[in-house]
Amino acid sequence: MQHMLLVLVMGLSGICQAAVTVQVQDQTGQPLEDAVVELVASTPAVQPATSAEVRQQDLTFVPFVSAVMQGAQVDFPNMDKTRHHVYSFSPAKEFELKLYVGKPEAPILFDKAGIVALGCNIHDYMQAYIYVGTSPYLAVSGADGKVRLQVPAGEYQLRLWHPWQNADWQPLSLTLAEDQTHQVSLAITHQQKPQKPKKGFGAYTGS
Repeated sequence: MQHMLLVLVMGLSGICQAAVTVQVQDQTGQPLEDAVVELVASTPAVQPATSAEVRQQDLTFVPFVSAVMQGAQVDFPNMDKTRHHVYSFSPAKEFELKLYVGKPEAPILFDKAGIVALGCNIHDYMQAYIYVGTSPYLAVSGADGKVRLQVPAGEYQLRLWHPWQNADWQPLSLTLAEDQTHQVSLAITHQQKPQKPKKGFGAYTGS
């Protein structure tokens, strides 16, 4: 069993705002990307609808992990010359975009919180995930393993998720105030992310 270490360092950037930085590391201390960090306020604020994009590029989904708020609309442009057939059977969102290139006619609405696993009916190795959260304060760690969030000071639940985790992680209750540091761990099993094949089609250049 391997472990992922998260170190959360937060400080006030204003009277009512907290600047939060989360450093995600694996058990060897190396930065770990593709971990979703979500801060859920005890009194959620009304937020406008958002949008996002998951591309099919070089015969892979980009990005591998996305994080959007419930109610977001997501586009699935195909940048390859070959056609893709994007689908999900996940309880949080079932949908199907049959064989196409370019941009679909309309984005997909993600109106239910949960984890959505994406696949391609033509290329079985293509996989990706969309984390649909209930809070606007969520993001995915990059190659440096960091997530930075700006949130109002107050009471929150810290939620973590990674596609390689071995078990569900229980939310952590936090009171975000000046000069706080929090450290938590998540057990994971490292896997290789889907990669483009050695031979394939070039990028789609049509309109």
